[in-house]
Amino acid sequence: MSSENRDRRTVVAAGTFVAATAVTVALTVRLVTPPSITVAMGDATVRAGTLGPSLRPGGAIALTIAAFAAGASATVLLTGGEPASPADRPVPEPDGPADDDEQTAPSELLAARRSEWEEVADRLANNERIVYEAVLDADGVLPQSEIVEQTDVSKATVSRALDNLEARDLIERKRRGMGNVVVLT
Repeated sequence: MSSENRDRRTVVAAGTFVAATAVTVALTVRLVTPPSITVAMGDATVRAGTLGPSLRPGGAIALTIAAFAAGASATVLLTGGEPASPADRPVPEPDGPADDDEQTAPSELLAARRSEWEEVADRLANNERIVYEAVLDADGVLPQSEIVEQTDVSKATVSRALDNLEARDLIERKRRGMGNVVVLT
């Protein structure tokens, strides 16, 4: 998003926030402070009581919409209109055709990382090695539930092994929906 579009979005969000907040406050005050009934007879004026809430159904709908608009615009202002996480952000397209060196770099990098991961796996023992190699065989990324299926190791044992590997910064668990994805570091 260009800085001009971001600035425009910020101005619109700020204006919406101010207007929606003003409407919300005005309608809330009207809802909370019902009108009172006074009776005047000659020189004497007597306050007879108050009516129920003075906000009609249309006002209640307007209050709901104004409160929602205030919240939504506040969210845009606080987040700057950007997606919540880097994974949600669009990947920029390359400016021009890639060089042959740039295309071979990712495969060379993967080969170098794979070599490092294999050295780490050689130093591990027992269940940690089994779990680590299962993720390694999946090119470094594997859902935790699939580790249990592929290794014939119990769910609790896999979890303990992952705790130990994560404590040593050898893997990272990332939350995805109801489960975790294990990534080699």
